[in-house]
Amino acid sequence: MSVLSFTFYLFSICVIVGGLFTVISRNPVHSVLWLILSFLSSAGLFVLLGAEFVAILLVIVYVGAVSVLFLFVVMMLDVDFAQLKAEMARYLPLGLLIGVVLLMQLGMAFGNWTASEGAEAARAAIAPADTHNTAALGLLIYDRYFLLFQLAGLILLVAMVGAIVLTLRHRKHVKRQDVLAQMYRDPATAMELKDVKPGQGL
Repeated sequence: MSVLSFTFYLFSICVIVGGLFTVISRNPVHSVLWLILSFLSSAGLFVLLGAEFVAILLVIVYVGAVSVLFLFVVMMLDVDFAQLKAEMARYLPLGLLIGVVLLMQLGMAFGNWTASEGAEAARAAIAPADTHNTAALGLLIYDRYFLLFQLAGLILLVAMVGAIVLTLRHRKHVKRQDVLAQMYRDPATAMELKDVKPGQGL
């Protein structure tokens, strides 16, 4: 067995084991850690396939942002896991049914999957054969589909602003910092001196 084959099987086993323990772990923190292992192993598989750009995106976005966010949310929130498990047991039959349907659909899709005859010609039309895959991806996104790429970014920006506006709540009984009031305050009126005599309180 070559080093490449050994590395492929090692990363594949890590992805499968990490995904399995992500689902069956009782501790949510452990589930997130197993999920991070799956992401890192998937990034390794992308590197073996020659897709370094996708691999580094997987590490930066999913491991560096999404998984860490999950970890902080799980550790900081006071979640009643007993109640969550009870709700999960309640909807378990429906979840199993949906899972079986999804597996059947995936089996039907992959069973009839074949490579297109014009796929290689389409790849060659985008960039020359000696062009690195990251450079070819950049040429494709920022040249041919530049407007669509910018439109997708604009849609994500609008969605982010909409989520912030919908979740923004002004509470009346919460003290808020007024920066301008602090900057423009007059020390002569903001501070008052009291002459307290001995033996007399305020």
